[in-house]
This record gives sequence, structure tokens and C-alpha cells, in this order.
Amino acid sequence: MTEVNRPQRRAGAGPPAHLGRWTRLVTARPRLSLLAALLLTALAVLAGGGVADRLGSGGWEDPDADSTYATRALEREFPDSQPNLLLLLDAGRASVDDPAVAAEAERLTARLAGERGVTGVGSYWRSGAPALRAEDGHEALIAARVTGDEKTMGETLDRIAPSYRGTHGPVEVSVGGPVAVRHEMQTIIQEDLLRAELIALPVTLVLLVMVFGSAVAALLPLGIGIVAILGTNAVLRGLTNFTDVSVFAMNLTTALGLGLSVDYALFIVRRFREELAAGAEPPAAVGTTLRTAGRTVLFSALTVAVSLAAMLLFPQYFLRSFAYAGIAVVLLAAAAALILLPAALVLLGHRVDALDLRRLFRRRGPAATAQAAASRAGEGTGWARTATLVMRRAPFFALATTAVLVLLGLPFLGVKFGTADDRQLPSTAESHVVQQHIREGFPGSPGGGLEVLAEGRATQEQYGAYRDRIAALPDVQRVDGPLVKGDTAYFTVLPEGEAVDEPAQRLVGELRGVEAPFDTKVTGVAAVLVDSKDAIAERLPLAAAFIAIVTLLLVFLLTGSVLIPLQAVVLNALSLTAMFGAVVWVFQDGHLSGLLGFTSPGSIETTLPVLMFCVAFGLSMDYGVFLLSRIKEEYDHTRDHDQAVRHGLQRTGGLITAAAVILAVVMVAIGTSRVTNTKMLGLGIALAVLMDAMIVRSLLVPAVMRLTGRATWWAPGPLRSLHRRFGLSEGEPAAPAPVEEGARDTVGAHR
Repeated sequence: MTEVNRPQRRAGAGPPAHLGRWTRLVTARPRLSLLAALLLTALAVLAGGGVADRLGSGGWEDPDADSTYATRALEREFPDSQPNLLLLLDAGRASVDDPAVAAEAERLTARLAGERGVTGVGSYWRSGAPALRAEDGHEALIAARVTGDEKTMGETLDRIAPSYRGTHGPVEVSVGGPVAVRHEMQTIIQEDLLRAELIALPVTLVLLVMVFGSAVAALLPLGIGIVAILGTNAVLRGLTNFTDVSVFAMNLTTALGLGLSVDYALFIVRRFREELAAGAEPPAAVGTTLRTAGRTVLFSALTVAVSLAAMLLFPQYFLRSFAYAGIAVVLLAAAAALILLPAALVLLGHRVDALDLRRLFRRRGPAATAQAAASRAGEGTGWARTATLVMRRAPFFALATTAVLVLLGLPFLGVKFGTADDRQLPSTAESHVVQQHIREGFPGSPGGGLEVLAEGRATQEQYGAYRDRIAALPDVQRVDGPLVKGDTAYFTVLPEGEAVDEPAQRLVGELRGVEAPFDTKVTGVAAVLVDSKDAIAERLPLAAAFIAIVTLLLVFLLTGSVLIPLQAVVLNALSLTAMFGAVVWVFQDGHLSGLLGFTSPGSIETTLPVLMFCVAFGLSMDYGVFLLSRIKEEYDHTRDHDQAVRHGLQRTGGLITAAAVILAVVMVAIGTSRVTNTKMLGLGIALAVLMDAMIVRSLLVPAVMRLTGRATWWAPGPLRSLHRRFGLSEGEPAAPAPVEEGARDTVGAHR
């Protein structure tokens, strides 16, 4: 390329006015910035206290679905029809019909009926219902309904369960049912989250020391992460006053709070050190860092927030909760990285490299000092060689990596969607044990049937004719009812097979199609699953389009290219194939279940793939922005496409890999949870970020960019003008005339 095509920095060019004011504020009053941030953090600690106790453990259903309406109507009109508490009475070798066993069971039933907050108490010994007696005759059930919201139900269960659990005369009592499953899940998640934090924090600190060398520099990302986590807890605590929030969202708060804080701090501290090494004073180095890496961090945070915001388009509060937590923690991590971190760097100056623990493992003396200096001078040369090799064999690497990623994703073609149940819990959890006994030993799986709500005046003959039409359906085992109250009635339909298998889901549609002289709505576990799947399928194209369009726009504003945004979306989506394939192969099909310690339900909870896609896609964009911004900066300065790709990978390859490894450690710590959904989320995203950093960013991106060549940077004239006016990129602006000439050269080369 001729020298005339190499744009030069404009003399005296600086950042936009708003960035300049921000830089001057942070560098001129660093102590004030730190003090204000610390005061806000202290307030967040107070505001976020007790947030876990206010979070729910449900949220998988569509609140506007027919099944949700029917469930609420039955709870209101027929509260006894919706038992959520089950006491499993085990008579040992005796029969449940033994007089002593029956007497003790009747005493427990009467006692439970007198408990505050409990209604609709019934039992096998009172009703004689076969569904409440085990087929071997040694176990039977007492069923009841605990009233109130999730918090109230949990408090009631904590109050009454200890006095029923255990040995009572000739029977052994275990506590189960949906309310016990939810409460036990919530308790386990809180315990596991604390353990994950105790694992992740020290391991992250060790890895940061290895990356930075300096113990002082290593503590900075942890401080930012803690601020982001505490601030997000306060946000979630405030949101619980207005809407339901899932307890699962706290796991994402911890993972993203630590992971993104490490990402942003690595990027900013790395650039700060570069400026110091070039001879800048600390305030000037921070100013340049904010104008370059700071803008990239802000841009990256926006791309991650966009991916997470897509979950707001879905009606399930489980997904919406992750959007609340994710957007809050991303923005708070970015804010802390752009306020707290620069202020700390101004105050620390060259002391950011203090307490270099790596020197303890290096030889002392002038030779060691010279070796360390040479190492720093050649930092990233291995990544430069990797980029050179990949671009030299670009077709091979592009095809090979794409083929491997597609192959790893093939198991997802056999995905089966289900609903979260007791099998999310460890096999030793009491409520899981109770439900497993019911599944394996009781006829018809109590609690797994379908309820049909009938609204409108009808005669007994009309009810009877409708019942006969239901009983004639091929997948129906038995129909009970109707139970009538005024103009409302309900039928209980027991399907053949499992409560949520394909025949049961098919039966939901068949029931909704049965002709009736009154309005009918179907609920039950299978109906909730069908409605949840329909709600996700309806909104999924809109969410995908939202992510794609906004991502395309943001990456265009970063690069000014038409092709790079398309590459970013396609390659990011491709990087997630291994995660989805592994989720099905491991968690649905049950491979490695013994090693990882979970019970496979044979399906994937419907909302999990959506959640994992949004989170993993956002994190992939995070790494993508870091790489593309450095490539774009070098291309603006040299107009040498291959050199820009090589330089970008050289300067960010190690950084991205280190950030991905640290984030993977945090996610694996989350993945040690005893709750299967949390385990799946943690381990799946850990795999996704590692594949993205080590395969896609290191091999596939440079290979594809080599194949597209200088056409990578092409854009039509109107879009180039738009980018010059509104675009955002790392590095100082280039002089307008050479840039325009270079752009014309680029266009002309590919006409």
C-alpha cells in the first residue's frame, strides 16, 4: 500500500466533548469519585439485604395462557382440588390398611387439617382413592394445600414440616409435593451460591495474579465485581416490590458480575500499562485509556445488555428475571470499570505493578531483569504467529473449525423439551425422594393429571355427555368428576403414561378440541408445558430479530463495515453449537450424570435454551468487540488488512483467553450446584465461552477475515457518511482526507 493511503492521526484530535468532560472529571478528582462510589456501594448493601428471601423459585409458565387462568380459577373456586403438599406415610412391612397404621394416619390427617395456612386436607384413609395408595400396599398419601404466596408458603412449611417429618408410631413420614420441591430448591440454590462464591473468588484471584503479575492489579477486578454484584442485589430487591423475580437470577448476578468485571478490568489495565510504558504520566495514561479501551468497554457492555434484554420479550418471569439481573450487573460492572477503576489507577500510578508475586519464581539479577523486559517486549508474539499460520491456511481453518462446531452441535437436533420438577434436586433431597416413590409405586402418578375447568351454566346430562366424550379419547386412562360449584365445574383427566410425555401433551390439544356447551380451559403439568412452549415459539423469532438487528447496528457503528456485523452475528451463533449439543448429550440423554451428580429427566426445561443463548451470545459479542476494536484501530492507522488482523489477535488473544478462562472458572463454580438447571447453565456457558475464545476468536475469525480480505471494510457511501458522524471506535480519529481516499481504494479494489 502506498504511503498516501496510510491515514495519520489528526494533530490535536481528541475525544468527543462528553468523553473529554468525563475523562477530566475522573482524572481531576479521583478521591471524590472513589468516595461517592463507596458510599453508593454501602447503600446498596443495606438496600439489597435479604433479597434471596424475597425471590421465587417458579416462573416457567406463561401468565397469559389458558392453563394459568384455569389454575388460578381452580385455586379460587376449588382450593381442595390443587394440593401442593404431600405427606408420604411408609408403613414398612405392614399394610397401610392395618388398623394401627390407619389410626395414626387419621390422627396426622386431623392434626394437619388444624394447621394455620393449610386447607383441603384429604388422605387415602378418608377417601379410599386408589391413586393415593401405593400398588404394593405399604405406602399411602395425605394431601393438602398450603395457601398464600411463595414466601408465605415457605414460612408455613418451615413451621409445620419438622413436626410431621420422621417416625410416628408405626409409620415413617416424609414431606413432599410442589411446595416442598420449590422451597427445597430455593434453599439449596442459596447454599450452593454461597459455596460457588467461596470457590470462585480465591481461584479468580490466583488467576488474576498469574495474568497481571501484580497482586495490586489483581485485586482491582475483584473490587469492581463485588460492587457490581452488591448493586445488582439492591436492584433486584427493589424490583421484588413490583414484580416476581426468580431466585435463579442470583446465579447470573454472581457469574456476570465477576466475569465481566474481569473482562473490563483486564482491557483497561492492559491499555493503561501500555500508555505508562510509552512514557505517559498516570493522569494522561488514564485519559487515553478512557478514550480508547474505555469506549470499547462501554460498547461491549451495550452489546451484552442487548442480548440479555431480548429475554424481556418473553412472558415467563423466570426469563425476565435474568434480563433484570443481567442488564443491571452488566451496566454496573461497566460503570464501576469506567469510574472506580480509572480513579484507582490515577491514585496508584506506577504502583499498579506493585507486589509482583511472579518475581518470587524468577531468577534474580540483571539477566533475569533483561529476560523479563524481553518477554514484555515480545508479548503476544505467539498470537501473532498463530494469526499468520491461520491466515496462510485460511480455507482449511475456516472449513475445519466450522465442521467441528457443527458436528458438536448435532445432538441438539434430538432435543426434547420438558418442565422443571423434583428431578432438578439431588437424588437425596427429601421432596425428590417422595416424588420418586410416587412415580414408581403409585398408580396414575398423583398430581400429574390434567384438570378441565368448565365455566357456564349446564345440566348434569350435559356434564355427563362431555365426560363421555373425554373418556373416549385414545390417551385417557380415567376421568373423574365433575365437581360443581355454581356455574363452575372441573373434571380431572388422568392420561396414559408419564405426566408430561408426548401422549400427555397431545392429550392437551385433544381436550381443548372437545365440543362442549360451556367454556372450557385445560390445566395441569402437561398443559403448562404446552402453553410455555407455544409462548416461546411465538416470541422467539422476535427476540432473535431484536438481537440480530441491534447487534448489526452496534457492530456497524464500531467498525463502519457492512460485512463485519454479518460475520459477527453468524460466527457468534456458530460458537454456541457445542454448548447446545453438550446440553442435550449430557443433561437430556444422561451421559456423565453419575460423574456430575444429577438425575436426568430425559428432557430440557423449555426456557433454558433461550436463557443460555442470550447469555452466551452476549458474552461472545463481548469478546468479539474487544478483538474487532483493536483490529479496526490498527486498520485505521495502517490500511494493511492482514497486518490489522495479525495485530488485533496479537494484542487481544492472550487477554481474551485469560478473561474466558476466568469466566469459565466462575461458571464452573456455579455449575457445582446440586440443582440441575443451575448446573446446566454454569457448565454449558463455561463451555461456550471457552469454545468462543479458543476456537472462534483464535482460528475462525482470522481465517474468515483473511478470506474476505479488504472487502471486509467496504460500506456504501451513505453508510460511510453515517459512520463518520455517529460511529464509535477505539483509538484516535484519523484525518478525514486520507481516510476517504483509503475508503475509495478499498471500494475500487473489489468492484
